[in-house]
Amino acid sequence: MSSQGALISGRYRLDQPIGRGRAGIVWMAYDTRLHRNVAAKRLYLPPGLDPQQAEHARAIAMQQGHDATRISHACAITVHDVVRDGADVWLAMEYVPSRNMVDFLSEYGRLTPEQAAFLGVQLGSALITAHASGIPHRGLQPSNVLLADDGGVKLTDIGISGWLDPAYLSPEVRRGEVPTTASDVYSLGATLFAAVEGVPPTGPDGTGPQVQPNHTGVLSGALSKMLRTDPITRPTMSDIITSLKAITDGRQTAFIPPTATALPQVTTPPPPPQHHGATAHHQTRVGEIAPVPAEQASSRPSGDQIRRWVVMALAIFFAVAMGIAFTELFLV
Repeated sequence: MSSQGALISGRYRLDQPIGRGRAGIVWMAYDTRLHRNVAAKRLYLPPGLDPQQAEHARAIAMQQGHDATRISHACAITVHDVVRDGADVWLAMEYVPSRNMVDFLSEYGRLTPEQAAFLGVQLGSALITAHASGIPHRGLQPSNVLLADDGGVKLTDIGISGWLDPAYLSPEVRRGEVPTTASDVYSLGATLFAAVEGVPPTGPDGTGPQVQPNHTGVLSGALSKMLRTDPITRPTMSDIITSLKAITDGRQTAFIPPTATALPQVTTPPPPPQHHGATAHHQTRVGEIAPVPAEQASSRPSGDQIRRWVVMALAIFFAVAMGIAFTELFLV
């Protein structure tokens, strides 16, 4: 059992406890090589394993720790190092003064739908970065959401297997399937649901009936799709962020991910006829002559009208000329 003042892997000195998880205490530690404070956490290993199984579990934990060091995002806790210390595997992580979401909600109560939407944008953005590296979170839940003292949001334990709260696991992961990006969508939805309702969506063990939401408000549409039982029909993380940003902007826009039922097609009516006094609406391109509205076109003489006027003018001219000639011949 590690204790205050112990030196982990000959480098990280455990100074004081700052939290407690299923695997034990999370410590503020001092990196004696780089002279900085870090958060040190012993990774969870299942109890009761035989020596060969235990060694395999440690190898998996080391690999997951190394994978986590590749994730860099403002809303993700940075993993500096993963080390072996005797039979234990430890993570050395970025230290951020904060409290986890479980403690925060216990002290301050539920979040508003708008606050939860903002939280979801931050967490979803961090998850997209992890997913781009091929790393699902594996067990997103309120206990690994950190609300920093400076107002920021930090997601921890990305890609790290450990004790998982069944209330926030997707149905397929509870059945023993491998965690995926779609299972992260469900877990994020369950976490946001708990933030606004105060309880997880299907009870404390994740197998109860759907809890009737009373406080989700504008978040209801997004949550209902994130919490779909079939992972194929859940929206993508990018869709989720788009919808949640609309909520934080005060726009209650429709949440239509690619997996949702298509909207009914609307047939565009044909343009109105360009005669009988109807006004034609036409957008003129550069260099194109704009069409003349029918009202204006009807006031202009047609070609037939012009020809008739010319014939009439010539007839009048000849009549006048004949009259003058007759006068000169017989009257003068």
